[in-house]
Amino acid sequence: MPDTLPSSRRSRPRLRAAADETMTEQAYRAIEEAIVTLDLAPGEAVSETQLSARFGFGRTPVREALQRLARERLVRILPRRGIVVASVDVREQLRLLEVRREIERLTARAAARRADPAQRRRFRSIAERMEQAAASNDGTAFLRLDRALNLLMLEAAHNEFAGAAMALMHGLSRRFWFIHWQRNADLPRSAVAHAALALAVAEGAPEKAAAASDALLDYIEAFTRATVGPEP
Repeated sequence: MPDTLPSSRRSRPRLRAAADETMTEQAYRAIEEAIVTLDLAPGEAVSETQLSARFGFGRTPVREALQRLARERLVRILPRRGIVVASVDVREQLRLLEVRREIERLTARAAARRADPAQRRRFRSIAERMEQAAASNDGTAFLRLDRALNLLMLEAAHNEFAGAAMALMHGLSRRFWFIHWQRNADLPRSAVAHAALALAVAEGAPEKAAAASDALLDYIEAFTRATVGPEP
């Protein structure tokens, strides 16, 4: 099994930026991925200066990225004490999944109805590449594709309220998965569940997409519970 859990000392190449991304968005993506993939570990203290030097961004984009990450509960900004990467709480994750299930079902239906032809092609491409990542046991590649699928789903659904709600949950969910996937996850099964959702949306089948969303959340909930045992 390849080592997909990079050391905090290992340098990470900057992610390829989209043409219309701001520096703040680029800084956010770089820091968010470092947190999600444990390059920045839970409980680790960080600073604007340190992150600016590490990722090659100015202080202002880093500060704005950290404010967004704080809203998403991936970092905690402690007045007069600094910035700390948030800890991981399994039972909090289970409560988060209760909300995700309802919003993602709605989003899947909406995306299946409203996606344009170019978006449907992108859904098919993501499904194919997820299966390739699973076949090569590449957790980091799979994680990036999961983020791409999440963002495309929200883009295609055209519902800014669902988008705002999901933005607060995706990073926490992806980090939890990355922490535990090598021990508890079935990567091919996860890829099949994600791909089924992407393909249902690509087909323009709202009820099939909603059912695929529920099946995916069933898998994610079972995976989450397997890390902690039965809920008290």
